[in-house]
Amino acid sequence: MTAAPHGAGPDSSTPVEQRPWPGLDVAGLRILVTGFGVSGYAIADQTMQRGARVLVVDGKDTPEIRERIQILEVLGVEFRLGAEHTTALPADREIDLVVTSPGWRPDQPLLAEAATRGIPVWSEIELARRMQAADGPDWLAITGTNGKTTTVTMLESILRAAGLRAVACGNVGLPVIEAALDPEGYDVLALELSSFQLHWTEHLDCEAAVVLNVSADHLDWHGGAEEYALAKGKIFEGVRTACVYNVADETTRRLVEEADVVEGARAIGIGLGAPGPSELGVIDGMLVDRAFHPERRRAAAELATLEDLSHLGAQGAGPHVVLDALAAAALARAHGVEAHAVRDGLRAYRMGDHRAQHIATIDGIGFVDDTKATNPAAAAASLRAAERVVWIAGGDVKGADLDPLIASAADRLVGVVLLGVDETPFTTALQRHAPEVPVRRIDPGQTDDVAGRTRLMEDAVQAARSLAAAGDVVLLAPAAASLDQFRDYAERGDLFAAAVTRLPGERS
Repeated sequence: MTAAPHGAGPDSSTPVEQRPWPGLDVAGLRILVTGFGVSGYAIADQTMQRGARVLVVDGKDTPEIRERIQILEVLGVEFRLGAEHTTALPADREIDLVVTSPGWRPDQPLLAEAATRGIPVWSEIELARRMQAADGPDWLAITGTNGKTTTVTMLESILRAAGLRAVACGNVGLPVIEAALDPEGYDVLALELSSFQLHWTEHLDCEAAVVLNVSADHLDWHGGAEEYALAKGKIFEGVRTACVYNVADETTRRLVEEADVVEGARAIGIGLGAPGPSELGVIDGMLVDRAFHPERRRAAAELATLEDLSHLGAQGAGPHVVLDALAAAALARAHGVEAHAVRDGLRAYRMGDHRAQHIATIDGIGFVDDTKATNPAAAAASLRAAERVVWIAGGDVKGADLDPLIASAADRLVGVVLLGVDETPFTTALQRHAPEVPVRRIDPGQTDDVAGRTRLMEDAVQAARSLAAAGDVVLLAPAAASLDQFRDYAERGDLFAAAVTRLPGERS
């Protein structure tokens, strides 16, 4: 780290990248915030309060945005809405720093111009790390293609069970800058970080961090698979205690090996088998730690049992959920959390909406909403959680290859119900790898309004119910985006849950 202790405020002419941090003083800085979503609002609010001169630009000009800007406008933040303000840096003022929202691509013209002119472009995460005081909360960070939100909320539950003031933040929950600068002060931040956020971040300096997995996703944004993986790997830069990786995912191991960490930081593996030294794993139905246990070369510390996680699935916790629990446990143990708090936190944990969420068991059939599984890798993990599945799938696959997913799941499929405007990617892969599995295609019809989308999901749930028998699981894990037929993935899951509640039958 090139940080210096925070002392007297810098001269207003000192370039932002040369100002001392932690405790970066933003007074007098001319900051351009690109995008006015949740993080954009937090950036503008926190920097304006500390004396920065803030201009926000956003390509959208909607009543909702107009309503949200009113308070900050009164306090002196300037706004320029409309696409014409996003194509170049403002011509009528100098800019010291651009802080960008994660949705803005690196090749966006305004950001490209800033880079050409030597103006720093930071994420909210980079700004929060620099502004946070030297004695601020420790950071425990999580990234990966799938499983981030489950892991970070599990970690939050474990930390709170240990009596710590902790919060999940970043890509879920609070913006990081709000949590880092909270006036009451947190002990620990549990950060969920996307590849978008990490791309614009250079200094994380976490106590511990994990990359859960890396599979093809967002390649158009990053420019390719290697660039995407490298963005994920930035989470390990500056780690002080533990870099946690998935022993079954060679890319995560490589990212640890290539990371520039503080001397003494350890590589900690997690896996579903018996762990070796410096690993966490599973032995005889127990989650165990051979990484942070004092006698790790000869013994393991019991953290929890699979029974402690049994409430996290219609047929117990799936393998991907167990792996997420091990990742959360590893980060907590790196912070010094005792084994009993890991157990208590996992017992208390409940899945968030739309993430392998058990909706109901009706006539012995489990109904699970994993609408958040919007890519093949996420759907594959969800499918592995049950022995016999009626799979509700389909939507916009964005060019993804479905063959490996369906080949690996074929022996579990009792039936398939297909949503989506274009079912061809699924039907062709199913014909190749699961030709005996019955497939029901739901007529897309009109889905321009809620009534049409409700009818679509109602038909899908009824079709899935007709294919299922006691002991089966009806699983919504679409392996595809939702926008071809639904407002978003959350609406897709909400309509699934509503349709399930209307099914007749005995509930258990």
